[in-house]
This record gives sequence, C-alpha cells and structure tokens, in this order.
Amino acid sequence: MLLVAGVNLLFHLFIAGRYGIFRDELYYLACGEHLDWGYVDQPPLIALIAWFARHLFGDSLLGLRLLPAVSGAGVVWLAGCLAREMGGGRFAQALAAVSVACVPAYLLFQHWLTMNAFEPLIWTGCAWCVVRAARTREPRYWLGFGVLAGIGMENKYSMAFFIVGVVTGLMLSPERRFFRSRWMWIGALAAFLIFLPNLLWLVRHDFPFLELMNNVRRSGRDIVRGPVAFMLDQAMLVNPMLFPLWIGGLGWLMFNRTGRRYAVLGWIYLVMLALFIVLRGKNYYLAPAYAMLLAAGAVAFEQFTSRRFAWGRPAYLVLVTGASVFLAPLFTPILPVDTYIRYQKILGLEPLKAENQRTGVLPQYFADEFGWEEMTRAVAKVYFSLPPAERATTAIFANSYGQASAIDFFGPKYGLPKAISGHQNYWYLGPRDYTGETVIVLGSDGSGDRQHFATVEFAGRVEHPYSRLDEHFDIFICRRLNENFQSFWPRAKHWN
Repeated sequence: MLLVAGVNLLFHLFIAGRYGIFRDELYYLACGEHLDWGYVDQPPLIALIAWFARHLFGDSLLGLRLLPAVSGAGVVWLAGCLAREMGGGRFAQALAAVSVACVPAYLLFQHWLTMNAFEPLIWTGCAWCVVRAARTREPRYWLGFGVLAGIGMENKYSMAFFIVGVVTGLMLSPERRFFRSRWMWIGALAAFLIFLPNLLWLVRHDFPFLELMNNVRRSGRDIVRGPVAFMLDQAMLVNPMLFPLWIGGLGWLMFNRTGRRYAVLGWIYLVMLALFIVLRGKNYYLAPAYAMLLAAGAVAFEQFTSRRFAWGRPAYLVLVTGASVFLAPLFTPILPVDTYIRYQKILGLEPLKAENQRTGVLPQYFADEFGWEEMTRAVAKVYFSLPPAERATTAIFANSYGQASAIDFFGPKYGLPKAISGHQNYWYLGPRDYTGETVIVLGSDGSGDRQHFATVEFAGRVEHPYSRLDEHFDIFICRRLNENFQSFWPRAKHWN
C-alpha cells in the first residue's frame, strides 16, 4: 500500500508544473490574503491551506500542489487500510490501493490546490472510522468520525450529504445501536463545535452560499445530467474498468453475509447518489465516495477468486492499470498541449466541461490553467499607457474572480495594484478608496458601461489559444462614474 501511495505521490509531483496555475487556485490564494471564517462560495479551510502553502513554499506550483499530492497518496493508503478492516488480505489491500490510484477523477482532483483535493481523504477517513466502530463494536471511533466530519464541513459543504448518508445508514442497519452510546453524541458535538465558527459567519452574513446556489440554479450555469447520464458519467470518472469492482463492492456491502456488517457504507453511497440526482448536482460531486466502494469491491474480489479463479487477480490488475494509462492523459497534464489536442481528436472526444461555459480546444479544467499571466500583461500595457497622475487613482475592475485573482497574483510582477470586482467574495472587499474617476474594466462589451460612465474607450483585447473562449474579452478605459463608487457598489454584486 505504501509503495503504491509513494508512486502516486511522485507522479503528482512530477506533473505539478506541467501547464499553469488553475483558476480556482488563484482565487483561493486571493482568499488566503483575507483570512476569515467563511467566504461566499466556500468554507474557510481551503483559504487557510492556501495561505499556509504560499507562506511555506512561495508561488511555486510544486510547492502549492504538494499538499494535494500528499492527500492523494493518503487516500490510496487509506483505501488499503479500509480493505484490511473489512477482512481483506494482502491482495485485497493492494487491489484497493491500485484501483484508487487509477481513478481519473482523483488524478484530476489531486493535481490542484482546491477543496476537491482533500475531500476524498476526509470521506475515506470517516468511512474507516465507521468500519472500525462496526468491526470492533467500540463506539469511541465515533469521536474520530465527528472530528473528521467537522473538518470536512470546514472544507466543503458537501460533507453534509455524507453525514446524512451515515445517519440514514445507521438507522437502516443493526449499527443503530450506536445511537445509544454517548460517544456518538460526543462526536456529533465535536463536529458541531468545529463547524460552529463558519456557521456563525454564515448567519452574520445572511447565508450568502445559499444565495449563490440559488443564483446558479436560476442562471443554468451548471450542466444538469439526467439519472442515466449521471450514472454513465460515474463509470467514466471512476475508470470504466473499475465499474465491476465498485458496483460489486456495493453489492457485497448490501447482500453478502460478511459485507452486510458494513452495510452503512452502501447506504451512504445510495443516499448521496439519490440526493445528487434529485438536487441536480454536478457529476463529480459523488466521486469522493468511491474509495470506500473500491475497498469493499477489492475484498469481495479477493474472496471470489480465492480458489478456482486465482488467475483472474493478475489479469484484472493488468486491465485496470492498462485502462488507467489510456485515460490518464485525458485527466492529467502528462502530454504537451498540442499532443493532447491530437490525442483527444484521435479518440473522437469533445472537450469536457462541467459548466455551461464556452470552452475552446481544451477541456474546461485544462483551459482554466492558461492565459492568466498573458491577461495580466495586457492589462499592465493599458494601465501604463495612462498618465502617471491618472494612473495613481485608476482602479482595475474585473468581471470574474478568475480575472481579479490573476491580477492579484501576477500583478506585482508587472507593477499593477490589486483588482476590485463584484464577483463572489471580491464583492465583500469593496471598491476600497477608488472614486470611479478612471476604471479599467475587464471582460465587458462596453455597452453596459456606457450607462455608468461619461466616456468608454476600447483599450485592448485578451485572447489565448488554449484558454476558455469566455475568457477572450475586450479591455475598456472608463472615466467619470456617474455616482460615488461607494453608493454604486451594492449593485455591483455578482454571485453566480
């Protein structure tokens, strides 16, 4: 297990700097400059991790992506430990570790410094506590579960779906006896206390995350998949060759005499699957749950092949690793960009995306790693074309958090001030001391600005051959805002 985890870690460190910095990484670094107990679109943990990584490693991509890579190796190792807890021998433990290392969604998640990089580790750790408590009949493990669940809520709110799945699974299985243990409730209290600072922040700010989610649904930003398409996506995201393993693991948990002892894990998955389909969640929201199903499937496979079908063990490992080698270039930046584009065309695939945005020749997740420094350089050219006296009071207004956080990250290199924006958490930072006398506006068509400014002048164009098409935009110099920037700011709020 440690060998597989070590290889996984080295692989992610090898590809850490292959393309560029990811849009959300830029944003979390920007949030890390304003540490708080909450943000419009996420809990506080990722901003704290970004702050820590930046202060420890600087702006190096290898440094920023070290902790996600370590998290990925941790999931691989923990999956093997989970298989061992459920009765798996050496082969089951190895198969669990290898299969988790070959999950395309995990390869993608653990390439970036984002919330998604740490979610599989937290969910799998929680699953281990559940299995350990069930196997040993020792309720003290629910305290560990509670601590991990609290940390999970500070990482990403989807942890709440996992908790609902656990509660439902306990109620529907003999493990409901744990509800009578004080350790269950001590664990619940621990989770609540860890989450409490963010909960208080949400209350004080009128639950901006709920407002954001409502705006997302009304705008149709996210791609909504029907039940059948959602399930087909799961097979692709988890590696089609692993489908029999995790679906077999689910069956083993629900119907096998030995596996039913850990049926809570099966109920967790089924409850979350139903919730994400009904609530129209993105297809990758369920991905962190598959490590526990793959561990269960590895135990089931080991038991099934223990006598007559032992030859199937190496054969299946070869199939899984072979499929992973085939799929890995689609989800990790192994290939040079032009080679990747040719590989995608050979396979007859369209660029993948999870949102209704205009992507280009690359999938949305790769396209979001290109163009940010070039954009900043173009803005700097416009900024330094202004007279020094005017430049001193000129604001740079970005229409998206990606643009704003790129200006904040690369701007010092080009002598730019921090950006302002009404998008996501940038809105809380306000317009600072800018009056609106001169504003460089990014990502605007110019027509909407003419109602707010006395003059609007086209100043440049931002384009990159590999970036998303919606990040190809004009730059305008807008002068003399028709009202005070402070009074205008409430209408600048744009959460989507």
